[in-house]
Formats: sequence, C-alpha cells, structure tokens
Amino acid sequence: MELYLDSVDQKEIEAAFRLGFLAGLTTTPTFMHRSGVTDIDGTILKLAKMVPVLQIEALGQTAEEIVAEAHRLISIGMDKKTTVFKIPVSLEGLRACRMLTSEGLMVNVHLVYTLQQAYMAMAAGATYVCPLVGRLQDQGHDALGLVRQCVDAVNKFGYKSKIMFSSVRHAEHVRNAINIGVHTITVPWSVMKKLTDNNLTQLGTDQFFEHTALMTIKVEEVVKGRNPLVNADSTVSDALVQMSQSGLGAATVVEANGHIKGIFTDGDLRRLVSTEGTGALSKKIGDLTFNAPLTITADSLLINAVELIKKHKVDNLIVADGPLPVGMLDVQDLVAMNLIS
Repeated sequence: MELYLDSVDQKEIEAAFRLGFLAGLTTTPTFMHRSGVTDIDGTILKLAKMVPVLQIEALGQTAEEIVAEAHRLISIGMDKKTTVFKIPVSLEGLRACRMLTSEGLMVNVHLVYTLQQAYMAMAAGATYVCPLVGRLQDQGHDALGLVRQCVDAVNKFGYKSKIMFSSVRHAEHVRNAINIGVHTITVPWSVMKKLTDNNLTQLGTDQFFEHTALMTIKVEEVVKGRNPLVNADSTVSDALVQMSQSGLGAATVVEANGHIKGIFTDGDLRRLVSTEGTGALSKKIGDLTFNAPLTITADSLLINAVELIKKHKVDNLIVADGPLPVGMLDVQDLVAMNLIS
C-alpha cells in the first residue's frame, strides 16, 4: 500500500519525507488557500522538487480545458513521470482522464462519493480513484463500505486503477484502509506522526534505555565535576553555601590532609536546626559526629550506584579516588535519567 502525505505545509513535508519511504504528496487548492499561498505555480514547482511524486489539481469546465491545464503545468516545469493530475469526477473530467492517460500521463479521479462514480473512473482508465472517507462519514454514509466495494471492483474486473483512501481524520482510518486492502492512502501529518505511538512500546523502549544506561554509563559521566567540600573549621553555614552553589543536597567533610571524613547532608541540617535553632548555623563542622560515608569510584557503572542508593536509602554518594573525594553523585541525577524513582 502506497503511503502519501496530504499537505501543503513545507515544514510538515520536510519532516515527513525525512522518513525516506513515502510514495509522494497530495495537495489541494483548498490547502493552498488556507495557507495563504498566492503564487500557486511557484508553490507547485517547489513542492515537486521536495517529493518523489506530486499529485496536483488540473481544473477546467471541459475536457479540453482540463487537458490544456495539465499541458500548461508540464510546460512550466512539472515532470510528467512524477506528476499525477487530480480531476474531480464528472463526464467531462472522465473524458479528460481518458485523453491524458492515452498520452501516458497519470490521473487521479477524486471527490468520489459513490460506487457508480468509482466505476466510471476505473472504466476511463484513472491511475487512482479517490473516495473521501472522512467527508462521507461526516454525512452519515457508510464510507468504509464504499471503499471496500471499490477495491472489490478492481479485483473482480481487473481494472488497473489504484483505490486511494483519502480524507483521513484519525489513526483508526489507517487501520481501516489496511484491513480493506486499498492500494494507496494519503494521510495528514497530524495523523501520520501518531501511527507509531503506543504506550506499551514507549514503556518498553524507556526500559531498554534505562537498562542500557545502567550497564554502560560510568559515574564520572554523570557527576558533572561537582565536588562540594568543607573541613573541620568550616561552619554549618559554610556547608550550606557549598551545597547551594553545587546544587546538591550534601557536602563532603574532609580532614586537614584532604581525606574523606564524612558527609554533611540537608537531613543533618534539618535535624541540627530542630534541636539547636538558628544558632546551629555557626556551629563548627568539626564538632559534629559523622558516620562512615558511602563512596563509589568514578569508573563504577551506574547500576552499582543505584544499588547502593536503594540498599542504604541515601540521596548522595561521595565519588572517591582512594581516600580523596573527587565529586558527588546525587540521586536527582539518576531520577533525571529515569534510572531511579
């Protein structure tokens, strides 16, 4: 089944055709009018250079006028091998269809709303026959039944026409088109870009990224060089400054020789203020008691860091090179990467 984009928006067209597998583009005078296009020929020529096949309108009151318009478009630079001329179904339109296809040009007979119209387009040799599903459904008609009848007619009688499912309003229409077995579908970008969406797919993809990151990314790639330090002579207020500047919820307490002594956390701060009030801010760090801190090496994998944080229920790990602190890993770094919740 050929997949076409239905649009005139150049940003949409660029985004859609980066996919690399669309058959072509359909557009209409109505799209151009709504988009404020004033130079129709210039727009058509520009679009033709962006897509493999462009389906554009060839309008006229008589077959001769329609054919003349198709010839005019070719004369200004449209390639007959990559251009499909769209003609509204009518007796004159079908006569023009036969004249153009006899020249080897491609024609889409569209604005089809009945099986009789579709049959006449097939008999006239239309390359594409295009029922408008959304518009028919808006009026309460069995549009899917019509499309199915059109496909059946092609298969039963051996017509070479391709049935194009158009006026697509939602992803369900695409599923309908596949089930019916149409040859072509033209889809607006707003619908097309949702066709790969699925919550279970997203959950599985996120999990794969999470597990890959845990097994391949090292702690040093996440730490970002942040290494808040305080020594014994520092005050609690000094520690708070270090924590604020680093954006972390803790600071490493070091000995005079720079070796790790402990870790001062925002939890420690809250407990100290609750027992000693605001006077706690002037208290010396060296007067406090610290438990042995949890450390991890810079070349450790994130999976080891997550295991430590979960097991000990802490928010920070000191990144150490032997007895020396070289950074700090905060649980929020891992939360931001969706590695821990």
